[in-house]
Amino acid sequence: MRIVDVETAQADLDALIDLACSGEEIVISQGGTPVARLVSVHQPKREPGVLKGLVIPDELFDPLPDDELEAWEQ
Repeated sequence: MRIVDVETAQADLDALIDLACSGEEIVISQGGTPVARLVSVHQPKREPGVLKGLVIPDELFDPLPDDELEAWEQ
């Protein structure tokens, strides 16, 4: 994530749009306070099979220990 002030965003808008189109998120700030976010409207392309061959260990499905379960229920 890149943070730029309003003046820089106005001067470099074309470059910031190119960055957003390539997937980067740009936050525009005014007086040091974030006020807007510039992101691409296009979703990144998903590639089928990225996780192919991933092995999920059986331990992942084991119940949580009581103390950890209690922490989640608070």
